[in-house]
Amino acid sequence: MTVKVVFVCWGNICRSPMAARVAERAAADAGLENVEFSSAATSREEIGAPIDPRAQRVLAEHGYRSGGHLAHQITPDEIDDADLVVAAEPIHVERMLRMAPDADNLSLLSDYDPEAPEGSGLPDPWYGGPEGFEDTLVAVEAAMPGLLEEVRRLGARTAR
Repeated sequence: MTVKVVFVCWGNICRSPMAARVAERAAADAGLENVEFSSAATSREEIGAPIDPRAQRVLAEHGYRSGGHLAHQITPDEIDDADLVVAAEPIHVERMLRMAPDADNLSLLSDYDPEAPEGSGLPDPWYGGPEGFEDTLVAVEAAMPGLLEEVRRLGARTAR
């Protein structure tokens, strides 16, 4: 069984693809197998767009994969097929619940950061300068230990 995790933000060009790439490396560094990370949007505004150049730059500067992405909107089937759907903000959870009212696999990325205020979500860097993308990366990285613990609980195995 492969554990499927989908990260979701508004346009799928900043936060969610950043989180997916950070999670890929964190899982690889932890030796986790049988886990698949992807990302999606709740809106249709950026469909087909690559990662925002500012997000690409920050990812590349920190050694993360930064290319090979086209934004897409999440579907009810994608929510249903995932083991875990991790939203950037509470509004994304609300929008997904309208698409898939019975979904019980939704959470906030900030839920996995013990230092983040409950329900705080992940700030949107799109409206600001490059420093906002650095701050987003720091927040994403802070949530990774807790997120990987949940991925293990869902069935991901550590390589031997």
